[in-house]
Amino acid sequence: MGRLTGGDPSLLRRINSAVVLHALRGAESPTLTDLTRITGLSRPTVEGVMEGLLEAGLVVESMPDGGEARRQGRPARRFRFRAEAGHLLGIEIGPHRVSALLSELDGRITGAGSREVSETACADDRLEKVRVMVADVLRRTGVARSSLRAVGVGSPGIVEADGTVRLGTALPDWTGLALGERLRRSFRCPVIVENDANAAAVAEHWKGAATESDDIVFVLAGLSPGAGSLIGGRLHRGYGGAAGEIGALHLLGREATPERLLSTTDRPLDPLDEAAVAAVFAEARRGDARAQAAVERYIQRLVHDVAALVLALDPELVVVGGWAAGLDGVLEPLRHELARYCLRPPRVTLSLLGEAAVATGALRLALDHVEEQLFAVEGTVTSRR
Repeated sequence: MGRLTGGDPSLLRRINSAVVLHALRGAESPTLTDLTRITGLSRPTVEGVMEGLLEAGLVVESMPDGGEARRQGRPARRFRFRAEAGHLLGIEIGPHRVSALLSELDGRITGAGSREVSETACADDRLEKVRVMVADVLRRTGVARSSLRAVGVGSPGIVEADGTVRLGTALPDWTGLALGERLRRSFRCPVIVENDANAAAVAEHWKGAATESDDIVFVLAGLSPGAGSLIGGRLHRGYGGAAGEIGALHLLGREATPERLLSTTDRPLDPLDEAAVAAVFAEARRGDARAQAAVERYIQRLVHDVAALVLALDPELVVVGGWAAGLDGVLEPLRHELARYCLRPPRVTLSLLGEAAVATGALRLALDHVEEQLFAVEGTVTSRR
């Protein structure tokens, strides 16, 4: 941040605008008097800020109710934040499905869509599915593409700050893909790309199982499990964006990969064949001994991986999503293992958002970006990195 001085009138205006806008969003149809009291600013200052916000289309004057109009000959002017002044998109790009959530500037979801996609689809085909899905959501909700203020995207892989996937083994042609650049061609607004487990962690903290906790680990269980973590309420990405890649722990002396652990034959499963994995789980529920043994091996591997991350971060809460959220009895083995290894075992719970976790987190990241712009006290937006 540059040095702030009291002699910069444009800086002072930005600070005052941010203060008033914060107060406006937190109040219900406040008057100018209300805003003066809440912010501590002078009446002329608040009036000047409000005129600028009205001109920018971020604020609108709201009509008084009938009772107030009858009590007062000329009721005080009331205002509200125009959440409909812009829209946000949260997109998940996964092995078998792409999905999207649309919201106004307050984060309230107003539209959704999804498309099935083959696990073997190339990057171009997968991104085309995203474009078609987004176009359909915008058409059905009557939202113009020009109304989008920011787009958040959750994707498997290690993601660079510019949205390039440095390493992504879960999707074909994903390693090295300039995902952010490719998607920005379809939108006239910023596109923020994040690892899917990181996005899900943000979602659970916003609207899911972790709303009351600021130090959390979210486990996205799959054949290549990943994790996202928040420390002090802030997303922890690590120096190169690879924090939480617990799927690589088998390289540290635990060579048995998840696709081999879950196999009921001598051959490992195809890492992209989720149908084969689902079949193993189904056979285990029907009582097949080999399938039950495979699922047990997988759970044990998962809980050891999670324990390693918990030991390093000491979170208050572990939220489990992905496949493990649908496995019977996954919580007790995880709690047992964490009690064995950790000095202070965290609470463990299942995701409340299920399949919507990644897209919801991507939407929150888009909202964060817009709020940084709306409430910035400098002339530029602070980087999320």
